[in-house]
Amino acid sequence: MDMSIIIDGNHRIILSGSIHYPRSTAQMWPDLIRKAKEGGLDAVETYVFWNAHEPARRQYDFSGNHDIIRFLKTIQDQSLYAILRIGPYTCAEWNYGGFPVWLHNMPGVSLRTKNDVFMNEMKNFTTLIVDMVKKEKLFASQGGNIILAQIENEYGNVMDPYGDDGKSYINWCAQMADSLDIGVPWIMCQQTAAPKPMLETFNGWYCDEYKPKDPNTPKMWTENWTGWFKSWGGADPLRTPEDLAYSVARFFQKGGTLQNYYMYHGGTNFGRTSGGPYITTTYDYNAPLDEYGNLNQPKWGHLKQLHDILHSIEYSLTNGDVTNEKLSNLVMATIYQTKEKSSCFLSNTNTKIDANVNFGGINYFVPAWSISILPDCREEAYNTAKVSTQTSLMIKKLNKVEGEPSSLKWTWRPELIESASVQGRGDVSLNKIVDQKDMANDASDYLWYMTSIDVAKDDPMLNGTVTLRVNDTGHVLHAFFNGEYIGSQWSKYGNNNVTYVFERNINLSLGKNLISLLSVTVGFKNYGPMFDLIGAGITSPIELVLNKNIVKDLSSNKWTYKVGLNGISNKFFDIDCASKSSSKWVSDPIPIYRNFTWYKTTFKAPLENKPVVVDLLGLGKGMAWMNGHSLGRYWPSYIADKQLCKTETCDYRGRYSNSKCVSKCGEPTQRWYHVPRSFLKDGENTLVLFEEFGGNPSGVQFQTVEIGSVCINTHEGKEVELSCQDRPISKIKFASFGSPQGVCGSFDKSENDSEVDALSILEKECVGKESCSFKITEDKFGTPSCEVKKLAVEAVCEEFTF
Repeated sequence: MDMSIIIDGNHRIILSGSIHYPRSTAQMWPDLIRKAKEGGLDAVETYVFWNAHEPARRQYDFSGNHDIIRFLKTIQDQSLYAILRIGPYTCAEWNYGGFPVWLHNMPGVSLRTKNDVFMNEMKNFTTLIVDMVKKEKLFASQGGNIILAQIENEYGNVMDPYGDDGKSYINWCAQMADSLDIGVPWIMCQQTAAPKPMLETFNGWYCDEYKPKDPNTPKMWTENWTGWFKSWGGADPLRTPEDLAYSVARFFQKGGTLQNYYMYHGGTNFGRTSGGPYITTTYDYNAPLDEYGNLNQPKWGHLKQLHDILHSIEYSLTNGDVTNEKLSNLVMATIYQTKEKSSCFLSNTNTKIDANVNFGGINYFVPAWSISILPDCREEAYNTAKVSTQTSLMIKKLNKVEGEPSSLKWTWRPELIESASVQGRGDVSLNKIVDQKDMANDASDYLWYMTSIDVAKDDPMLNGTVTLRVNDTGHVLHAFFNGEYIGSQWSKYGNNNVTYVFERNINLSLGKNLISLLSVTVGFKNYGPMFDLIGAGITSPIELVLNKNIVKDLSSNKWTYKVGLNGISNKFFDIDCASKSSSKWVSDPIPIYRNFTWYKTTFKAPLENKPVVVDLLGLGKGMAWMNGHSLGRYWPSYIADKQLCKTETCDYRGRYSNSKCVSKCGEPTQRWYHVPRSFLKDGENTLVLFEEFGGNPSGVQFQTVEIGSVCINTHEGKEVELSCQDRPISKIKFASFGSPQGVCGSFDKSENDSEVDALSILEKECVGKESCSFKITEDKFGTPSCEVKKLAVEAVCEEFTF
């Protein structure tokens, strides 16, 4: 039975990419989607984030970059299909997995299980989204571009602990979704034997061996992970273009129908949207389009070439008879044959040994861990390990606006914490320790826990060494005793789901003593069975310990709670509010390494249209706002664990994992923060920082992200292009043909290279042009004295001048 997707009566394979609309701005969408189409995609897939659209019960937000209808229509404008993953649980390293925290706080609710309170709310939101989409006639059944919708998400991974109620719930999900009558199929990813009429799909790094339980279900891959996300304290992940292309080609070789990249553009976790906890503000994901929307070369171009080849053999893949022929131990030929033509894949799954094989009377070289595609079963048109597209080295350049000072001028004001730390004033008092999700309701990262104790003359703790012991659930804790700051603690990388213990010695005074604890969350848990029940903030017991053996438990004391911080509640970051209280911002002297401090500066936007970032090196931890728009949490003082990086060279061969090919250990987890152009104004712009740990803002700089140089490093016979996109090539820094060594940015000639001056040839053809194309041949570049015949080129892109 044919397993392809039928659209408008035609059998199709679908290549798709995930782009999350809230992780970019509405102004970025047309360019991102255009680049997705140019990259050879047929569709764009997106999640729908419940907590973004319904931040308070029955109060909805579909404005700005939450305008999902506008996003779907932007996809439609580019004649691309859409895949709508309503969920409404998303995971996605998004705060609380996309669930609004008010849902967690509803009386009698249990999430993602057979529970009337939860199911009623889930049905209400799902129906709301479906009705909005139907009203705009965006489902394919209405003539629109949405070809698939998803209900729930990866529930099969966590279903067992929910028992029979979990099975009842997932069946209810299927019935509820089907009742909405959208006219296109519903999918459930990671849901083996999904209840009818749902179609199951797969998520992971490789999907070639996956087979749906129902033989009549097309083989669909909703998430091919293009890299991985970053956590505070974690290294930079990389998934090589060779391995990613291998996974895609192998999937279609083995009968795949729909493949989606997660992510095709990752974007940015603006505001407080990152989950985890401890997910960084950047969500670049090493995707084909980087965080700022630039082409991530060579990954984008290498995949584009693969997509073009797959589309050229689409008829064979969807209509052909399939046979397999073993050519050697780990080399397999797969033939898709129709009456009109045949198309073939040659796969070498060996992780170390290259293969020379004979197929159909022709000899082929198939490198280890690679797949060759032969559209006519004779000539190799593509190999996943042979990257011929350019590598682009991106650089960050300082803001050079005329009249802009070399360093920013700052004003500052303190965060007023005295009412909580000194006076213990709050909003709610209870005789127990409360989970931060329950009390703060996700209105802020910050929650004060405050209590007082009376010490009598005869209390043995009055004159002894007393330790304050606080249990915390893995985020950040700042402690104050009698108004004095006594220390901070936070979970280390890899341990952010485990309770830690904060301990400091204190000197009790006769009479009243005040303990003020500021708990700080860094995104709520977003994945796992019963993830919604994972605690946040401080937990019982909170104790005073004398000489390690006399313990006074304060857990049932009267505790007073206060949500948020003064400066955030009073919107110090808002331009209008900041200007009204300008007299309270002090210009001199500027304190440094002072915790709980607000900083403000103004600047002119960088010229041109290149993406803008702000370098926050030198700061500790906090939040940043640009003209009132939140850029997200920053934490450049959190250094990536040095032990995560291995010394061996990154090898694309063999199965990928998120610990393979990582880099930048010992460096700040995130130093640069995306400032979307739509957040900037032509005139004066205002940056406001809330510094929680204490840092030095004097080194803060605005920079643009652009191509510095471009490289080619590929074999004879390839037609290649060097492109600086919208700037001319100013110089050929290196060029040699034969067996040159090194990588882009550090090439070296070998003694076996051709004596022909490749550099002079390319200077004449490329310098002064935005791009140049040429074929790598011996006629052009001479004959090297070695079997390897590769051309390595590095070209420098001209700097923008004002």
